[in-house]
Amino acid sequence: MTQKKAFSWFKIGMVGVFLLSIALRFWGLGRFNTLVFDEVYYAKFAQNYLSQTSFFDGHPPLGKYIIAIGMWLSSYFPFWQDTVNILTGVARSPWSYRWINALFGAFIPLIVAGIAYQLSYRRSFAFLAGLFTACDGIFLVESRYALINQYIVIFGLLGQWLLLLALKNTKKQRRSYLILSGISFGAAIATKWNGLFFLIGIYFSWMLAWLKQNFATNNAVASPRNILENSSNYVSIQELRQSTATLAVPQKTIAKPSLLPLQKLGQLKIFTAAFYLGIIPVITYSLTWIPHLLQNPKYGFIEVHQQILSFHGRLGGNTSNVHPYCAAWYKWPLLSRPIAYFYQTASNTNETVPITGPSVASNTGKVIYDVHAMGNPFLWWFSFTAILLLLIAVLLRQIIIPLVQQKRLSFNSSFSIDTGISLYLVINYAANLLPWVGVNRCVFIYHYMTAVIFAFMALAWLIDKCFRSSHIELRSFGFAVTFLILFGFIFWMPIYLGLPLSADAYKLRMWFSSWI
Repeated sequence: MTQKKAFSWFKIGMVGVFLLSIALRFWGLGRFNTLVFDEVYYAKFAQNYLSQTSFFDGHPPLGKYIIAIGMWLSSYFPFWQDTVNILTGVARSPWSYRWINALFGAFIPLIVAGIAYQLSYRRSFAFLAGLFTACDGIFLVESRYALINQYIVIFGLLGQWLLLLALKNTKKQRRSYLILSGISFGAAIATKWNGLFFLIGIYFSWMLAWLKQNFATNNAVASPRNILENSSNYVSIQELRQSTATLAVPQKTIAKPSLLPLQKLGQLKIFTAAFYLGIIPVITYSLTWIPHLLQNPKYGFIEVHQQILSFHGRLGGNTSNVHPYCAAWYKWPLLSRPIAYFYQTASNTNETVPITGPSVASNTGKVIYDVHAMGNPFLWWFSFTAILLLLIAVLLRQIIIPLVQQKRLSFNSSFSIDTGISLYLVINYAANLLPWVGVNRCVFIYHYMTAVIFAFMALAWLIDKCFRSSHIELRSFGFAVTFLILFGFIFWMPIYLGLPLSADAYKLRMWFSSWI
């Protein structure tokens, strides 16, 4: 397939992924005319900003600002106003506090694909990463309601994508992308503090790349071969064999492939990284507090952070006595304790939901409406396996094999772009998961969203390798895994969208008692 045709199919595929994402997020968005799960906080807090009502929240304000903007804009829409409630304090349709989340959430697969492409310049890898992300349940559920967890992921990933674009571009363009990247990282932290983990992942990736580059440079031997290979006119034997050039054509005309953005990460100077990835995020984070503090003058900037720390300290440990859906960090990758955001029964599909009265309390309805914040099981289990495989591969290639061969261990040993991508994904996954090991308060499976997104990319990377393999067994395995992910997304779709299910159909999807 020619490059032009490949690019056309890639564009068509990504448009299809986006249309799928946006259609699933907007379909039936106002079906449940109530406040679902933490909408009882965030939709009300957003309304408080619009009505200038003082309040305290245990998280930074940016996510609620965005929901409030959506609610404000919705008052100018000539549609979505047929069903209303007063649960936020004023008469509003459920569309008003959900639609902007649905719109933002539809772009997550595109941002993931953008990162994957900048890491590798492989369109197939980028498409698979975007497709797998679009086929996950928890991201779909989180973006269909007035919740804020997806904004941590959106801004954190956007910061990483913009950073990779900065490394790709010239000095003038690089500065603009770096500024936008720093702002995005600050916005992630201004949604919830764990947005900082995206930046920590970049710090570790940058330090490793910087050490590798400088260590390799300082230890390079100025041999005739090294001098020749560093020459701008140097062309390797392999390049000559692959080239159609004749001896009459100067060697310099044979273009060498440019470095990938990830390979340029170590080129960032310490001052540059400190300013764009340190000072700018701090400034952005601080500025987002100004509207909140002006409206809520009871606490100053320092005091409000002390109150937030105290709030989280009072939430209690990871036990069902604190909250029935508390789930410690080690339960997340195995998907052992998802959350039921909404559950009601009805006597038939024509009955209005939500309903009140004995039929709900008695739980004797024939039709079940359930919205589960649960990942696509096949996607999550295969993705966790992929991360483990990449970790093992990195350890083997960088540590174990060099030691067994009794070679001097260095950052430059066996370091390839495959190893670089593997390290990038593993480091960012770990940076978003391991900090939760030391957290004693009640935590939930949605806290895993910032880490699992890198596991999706890890799986897409390995499946893409399977598709490119000359072994039919590997290609067949890649198709089988992709089919299972698509099948799982469709199979569990009713509990992502809250579609009516019979008791038997509901039980068919609850594979483990801990899922209920």
